[in-house]
Amino acid sequence: MSATSTALRRNRAATAGFHLGAGALALLWLLPIALVLVTSLRSFDDIAANGLGSWPQSFTLDNFGQAWNDGGQQRALINSLLVTVPCVLVTLALAAMAAFSLSRYEMPFRRSLLLLMLGGNLLPPQILLIPVSKLSEQMGVFDTLPALIGVQIGFGVGFYVFVLHGFMRSIPAEIQQAAVVDGAGPWQIFWRIILPLTRPALAALSALSFTWIFNDLLWAITVLRSDTKMPITAALIGLQGQYVSMWNVIAAGSVIAAAPTVIVFLRFQRHFVAGLNLGAVK
Repeated sequence: MSATSTALRRNRAATAGFHLGAGALALLWLLPIALVLVTSLRSFDDIAANGLGSWPQSFTLDNFGQAWNDGGQQRALINSLLVTVPCVLVTLALAAMAAFSLSRYEMPFRRSLLLLMLGGNLLPPQILLIPVSKLSEQMGVFDTLPALIGVQIGFGVGFYVFVLHGFMRSIPAEIQQAAVVDGAGPWQIFWRIILPLTRPALAALSALSFTWIFNDLLWAITVLRSDTKMPITAALIGLQGQYVSMWNVIAAGSVIAAAPTVIVFLRFQRHFVAGLNLGAVK
């Protein structure tokens, strides 16, 4: 009994220590977010008189209106959505069709094609900045949103094919064989059988790709130059230059920029967690 009691106390102590450590890390992680939220609601006079780290004395929502209208956040948010939504839809559609053919049918050089798609994502994007910029200029699409959409699709489809390939391979072959016996063609098998079964993976990748593309800054400042075409991430840099010392307006702009990805994450939170294991089952 004594050994059992000792082991039980050790387990309880370990559990308590784990929860205390996790709670401390969560608090440390949430503290900057809380500071940004509080700062976005404070007035400029309050911050100027009492300091950025002082206890708030007054609150206002005018900061959001100033960032939204005068800071160009409205236009930038629209640009981000015009880029992100088509990229997510087109990329996942292409990736799903490619993954279906590579995972469900015997094709020559199938593994080589898959490794080639994955290898493209292993290249550091920094070494491709100048080639991509020059190529967009030669094609006549430089400083346009379609150029940014094309870049995001080109650099994202390989990874999504790799993930969906692993997920589709785990679907039992007997399901497809039964559909073939019933007279279903490749398109019917893909659209009516494989695609519905892949819906959890597609939902997770949709949320992940929306977050990645919406928060991207590198490719935006590579193929775009006009302020009127910049997405929300690049507009935040301009907002910081426009309101150098007005931290309340900058914080409000940051909250506006983060809101869409937070909403998507909360909507697909379950799929986010499940997406960590996508492709792990062979």
